[in-house]
Amino acid sequence: MSEFSEVLEALRRVRGINPFFALDVGRPDETWLPGTALLEGPALKTTIDAIATRYKAEEPRVAASLFFLSYTARLLSPLTAANMPIDIRPENLWWQHHPVNGLSVRIELPQLGPAAPEALEPVVEAIQRVTPVARGLLWGNAMSNIAGALKMVVRARMLTAEEAELRGNRLMSSPPFEQAGEFLSIPGDLGFLRRSCCLYYRVAAGGKCGDCPLVK
Repeated sequence: MSEFSEVLEALRRVRGINPFFALDVGRPDETWLPGTALLEGPALKTTIDAIATRYKAEEPRVAASLFFLSYTARLLSPLTAANMPIDIRPENLWWQHHPVNGLSVRIELPQLGPAAPEALEPVVEAIQRVTPVARGLLWGNAMSNIAGALKMVVRARMLTAEEAELRGNRLMSSPPFEQAGEFLSIPGDLGFLRRSCCLYYRVAAGGKCGDCPLVK
């Protein structure tokens, strides 16, 4: 099987878990922006500002966190389930932010690329250039999404809880996910407690997530 077919088959296999696992492929219409627009130009700041307005977030770092939380959820969920380094670099990405429907992402070519941290690092750096937000918080968001994806994979019976926990712990054995949190053993399921907070509780009508370290 060719790389092209292998990636398409992997994405097809996992897209039915839930909408976050459905990563579309191909060049979209002109309403979408290339992934490189995240790295230069006004689009990223404009989007973060729009998120701040929508959620009534007074602190720019809160809106930046919510952007990256959404961005990584839509990319890392399918990659985690497929267990394959699909190319999610900005150069192979298209995205758009709708004022009501939020963020959408898709890849242009079904091909393999670098590991997720390397693919995401330029976006982390770009966010930090426009908004003062901690790297540990952003990478904590990414790891939280990986943990959430692993939980869904277990519930879809694609992995056992023990297999999923082992995969997650391997990721957290090295930067940037090192010490991002800890998995909690739950019979037949998977729990996760992160060490940083995504700050969602600081938006109007916000709350604390299930893996939040502030939940007591």
